Amino acid sequence: MPTFTPIRRDGSYVDAHGVTIHYYAWAAAKPRAVIQLAHGLGEHALRYEAGLVPKLVAAGYSVWADDHRGHGATGMGQHDGDRSRLGRLGVGGNRATVEGIHQFTGIIRDANPGLPIVFLGQSWGSLLGQVILNRWPGDYDAFVLTGTAYRSVRHMNSGDLNKKHKHLGTTGNEWLSRDVAVHTAFSDDPLNFAAMASKLFGLVDGARLLGRPAKKLGADIPLLIMIGSEDSLGGERSVELLARDYVKRSGLTDVQAVVYPGARHELFHETNKDEVVADLLAWLDSRLPS
Repeated sequence: MPTFTPIRRDGSYVDAHGVTIHYYAWAAAKPRAVIQLAHGLGEHALRYEAGLVPKLVAAGYSVWADDHRGHGATGMGQHDGDRSRLGRLGVGGNRATVEGIHQFTGIIRDANPGLPIVFLGQSWGSLLGQVILNRWPGDYDAFVLTGTAYRSVRHMNSGDLNKKHKHLGTTGNEWLSRDVAVHTAFSDDPLNFAAMASKLFGLVDGARLLGRPAKKLGADIPLLIMIGSEDSLGGERSVELLARDYVKRSGLTDVQAVVYPGARHELFHETNKDEVVADLLAWLDSRLPS
């Protein structure tokens, strides 16, 4: 467990549609790689600052993370501080969000020449990451998808993700983690919000999240998929199909899927988060040179 708080540097850039995207960077003393962290729907990048980020930085991985369109500082800027409008992505929707995240990759690479870049996407960030992997596989040295799903109507839940957990509490956040403190903390954070993707994005923009791993990616990069067995977004069968397609369709030769029994959607906020991070670091360490 790290006993320090990494120094954070804040920055911003303007995407192709004129939206100012805010981001944060934490540098490791002697970085072996940079992790580009893509957060989920209804949250923001700084939710990971006190937990996951220090562990990664202490292990030698710098972390860069943006607040996607409609979220965190980016969303507040887009909507003139109106929290009730958080989640509205603005012109270009999910497509522009994907392009903005890939633009961020270029900024990271320019600032960290020679270092490998690992994409780490959680939930919505992992779905956007799958689109990015299909389009720009050669821009990354490794990919990690957590709280993810196979992007089809049949294998991904776009409705009430708390439905099967609502009997466990009253916050509406029970699907996130077995840790009840996480439920309260999510509700208490003014930059978090509950969102159903189908209602927030609508049919057309929501459909842009659907798709399969591309055929013959042309870049054979290692891929790690991590979910909880009680994750209501996709589930074990969904992830099995996803891993299989990355091997059979995309031609990846190093694909590992890990399912944590009893864990829910947010592995980095789960009761076994130390185990999850240790597994992630072991996987990264074995694939990236020190």
